[in-house]
Amino acid sequence: MQSITNRSELREAIEQLKIKREFKAVALKEQFVSTYESFRPVNLLKSSLKDIASSTGLIKYVLGATMAMGAGLLAKKGAENESGNTFKKLLDFIVHQGITAVVKQNPDRIKSFVQHMLEYLFKKN
Repeated sequence: MQSITNRSELREAIEQLKIKREFKAVALKEQFVSTYESFRPVNLLKSSLKDIASSTGLIKYVLGATMAMGAGLLAKKGAENESGNTFKKLLDFIVHQGITAVVKQNPDRIKSFVQHMLEYLFKKN
């Protein structure tokens, strides 16, 4: 910084420091708003899901587990139906077996579909 030798230079230096302070205050406020937005629970969840969606190794495991849980949920729902109607039980069994067969025969297509849906839901605007 220059040495100040008279009052006019002092006033000019003070004005420059005031301008610099105002600029830094605006930048600080903008950074605060940005940080506040990034720490909102919705944005934290959204960024976490984006990280998961972009991780190919992790998404394979997550999708596999999700498909297994979904098939298990369908099986449980079908097993919970304890009505006396034999035809309905048979129909539930056939639907369950059909869904299980589709999941077993097309795991890559299902994973690809779910991955595209996740990318669509969490794409950057």
